[in-house]
Formats: sequence, structure tokens, C-alpha cells
Amino acid sequence: MEAHARLASMILLERYIADAAAKSLVLVSAALTSLFSLLELVNQLHDVGRGNYRLSDAIVYVLLTAPGRALQLMPVTMLLASLFALGALASRNELTIMRAAGMSSYRIVGAVFKLAGVVIVLLFLAAQFVIPPAEQSAQTLRLSRIAASSVPLRTENSFWVAGNREYLNVRNFASGNFPRDIDIYTFAPGGELRTFIHAASAEVHPDATWLLRDVLQKRYMTNGVATEHLDSLAWHSFLRAQQVGLLILPPESMQPIGLYQYVRDLERRHAPAARYAQELWAKIDIPIAMAAMILIAVPFVLGPLRTHGTGQRIVIGALIGIVFSLVQQLASYLGQLSNVDPAFTATAPSLLTIAIALYLFRRAHA
Repeated sequence: MEAHARLASMILLERYIADAAAKSLVLVSAALTSLFSLLELVNQLHDVGRGNYRLSDAIVYVLLTAPGRALQLMPVTMLLASLFALGALASRNELTIMRAAGMSSYRIVGAVFKLAGVVIVLLFLAAQFVIPPAEQSAQTLRLSRIAASSVPLRTENSFWVAGNREYLNVRNFASGNFPRDIDIYTFAPGGELRTFIHAASAEVHPDATWLLRDVLQKRYMTNGVATEHLDSLAWHSFLRAQQVGLLILPPESMQPIGLYQYVRDLERRHAPAARYAQELWAKIDIPIAMAAMILIAVPFVLGPLRTHGTGQRIVIGALIGIVFSLVQQLASYLGQLSNVDPAFTATAPSLLTIAIALYLFRRAHA
């Protein structure tokens, strides 16, 4: 009976710690996302006035891209939230009382990790279902207002664009980025249909040339229709660079599962995949980075650095977050330049931080 009561009290204390960390996480995430969104709004002001791009459009753009910003900031957010929450409990001597009641340091840290597990699930759902369509809508809005003309429309499974009396329709995207089931219509100046091309799939090259596969081509002439079946056909598209950017999504705008499938398909085709693989591993590294940030916060509350005041902890924590982000970006750039395995360059800063944090933690409890 006594053991059962003790277990129940430990669970209540874990919930209390997790609740404090969750409140701090929400506040810190809102503050950091708002700050960086404001900086992005200032950056967008340079384009306000171009075409039909107005201040209200810039605000909508920033709001639509805010979820992706919050995702990228989550490791640093977790660090500051852990420092705020555990630091507040420590300053009120609540952690001391908990440890005197038999709650180990590992269990205190474990309560924050349980919260992080829930956050990771929510982040994955957001990255899969919320952030990609929001990013695509933001880019489409911005391009349409700046260009002051019609722009490509891409949904999850289709793409429409018109230009130079040609219409392109992609009905499906394999692995999120490979065009499938493609129709191309070309009209004469008088409005008559000149050619119709249907292709089962296509490879989009950087010079805007499409290599169409399994092609059905129809030419409409005054004396009839000429039909031709081809294994492949090179088509020089009318798409501009910005339009191609909406057709072939940048890696940061892709769903995690689609990004994984796309990288595998690129590797099977022996096509360059480094940029997409780096982004894939950057997404995989987010949970690892969050764990690293939680662990590195512990020495400031339970370890050898707990003598620092609240203000000092916050400043040091912010500096650690900034340095960590810079090291991550530097490792990513150097990895791409040196053709180093993206899995290593993406996870090395997080794993190194975890090693340092575990060393400090064990040293405090030696």
C-alpha cells in the first residue's frame, strides 16, 4: 500500500513538472516565433509595392510561414523552456523538496522528456499535414501579387499553369515531387488546338527541359489528326524559375514522408540528392536536438552550474542556443561542400551536445 501511494505521488510530481515545462514551452515558442516572424516581416517590406504586393499580403505571408518557423526553432525553444521551468522550480526550492521526498534527478529530467515526446508527435503531424500546404499557399500568394498575373496552382496532387498559349497539367506527383500523368496543350494564335501531349511521367532538368516518358502526341491539322506514340520526348517548357519552384517543391516545403520517398527515388535514379537528404536528416535531427537541449539545461538547474542566478542562466542558455544553431548551419554547409554523409553532418552537433550534457550530469552525481 505504501509503495502504491509513493508511486502515485511520484506520478503527480512528474505531471506537475511537465505542466510547468509545457506552460514555459508555449510562452517561449510564442515569443521566439513572434520575434523571428517580425524579422521576416521586415525582410518582406523590401518587396511591398512590387506589382500588387501590399503590406496586408506580407502579413498573411508571414503568418502562413509561422508554423514552419516554430518547427525550426523548437530545439532552442525547448532549451529555454526547460531553463525557465526547472529554474523557477529550483528558485522556489520545489526541486529540493521533491528530491528530499525521494524523487531522483533522473525522474525529474524524465518528466520533461515525456512532455518532449508528446511535442514530437504534434510536430510530426504539423510537418506532415499543416506546414507544407501553408508554405505552398504563402509562396503562391507572394508570387501572384508580385507578378501581378496568374501563377501556377499546385495542390497536393495536381499542378496547373498557363503561358505562351500553352497549358500544362500535372495530375499526380510520385514521392511528392516527381510529375506523373501529364497533359500539355498548345494552341494556335487563333485559339485552335494545335497539339496535345500526354506523358505517363517526366524528369524535370535544371535548364527547364522536361524528359517526358511513355508519350502520346497528337497533332491537329486541317486534314486530320496525326497520332504518335513515343518512349520519350524532350519538351522545352515555358515555365520561369519561380514557377518551377512551385512545381518542384523545395525540401523545406515537403512532407517528411514524401521527402523520404523522394530522396530514395533520387538515389535509385542516381540523381543528385544531397540537398534533399540534408533537409530530411535535419528533420530527423529535431527530436535528437530537443533531447540535447533538455540535457544541456539540466546542469544549470541540478548540476554544477546551478549556482548561477536566473538571469545568468537565461543569458547562457540563449548563447548556447545561438551557438548550437550556428554550428548546425555550418556543419550543414560544410557537409554539402565536402560531400560528407548528411546523416553525420545533421546529427553530429546534437550528439556532441548530448555527450557534453551527460558528462556534466554524471559529474554532478558522481
